Amino acid sequence: MSSDQKETINLDTLEPQQLAQVKKQLEEELDHLTTSFAQLHGAQNKFKDCLRCIQNRAADSQGSKSVLVPLTNSLYVSGELTSPDTVLVDVGTGFMIEKKLKSAEKFYDTKVKEVGNNLKELEAIVQRKQMNVRTIEEVLRNKIMASQAEGQS
Repeated sequence: MSSDQKETINLDTLEPQQLAQVKKQLEEELDHLTTSFAQLHGAQNKFKDCLRCIQNRAADSQGSKSVLVPLTNSLYVSGELTSPDTVLVDVGTGFMIEKKLKSAEKFYDTKVKEVGNNLKELEAIVQRKQMNVRTIEEVLRNKIMASQAEGQS
């Protein structure tokens, strides 16, 4: 079987215990995907914040060099920029690159779009998994009701 082919399972042939196991596995995958979705959304928001900061810096027509530098989440100190037309961009794994404002804006705009596309793809996968869980729940419910009806006969 090639990696492009998907394995399908006829749910009607599975026993209730097997259905419950498949449901549990799907729910675990769904939890993991939901967590990943939230983390991706958080990353996208951070990129958007960076983009907004760069756009604000570029829009400052006076070229003011004074800034507030965060030391903690609630403590800031005054500072002076040595080069107001460049910024340090975190390109991942702790590496920083000095970029011109336009280049940095393009970088973060691209990142926001890439993560947005990944979010759309992940959302579609989550919806499919949720539909699979509902289908399994329905088949399981029908099998339980059928076995109870047989037991009463």
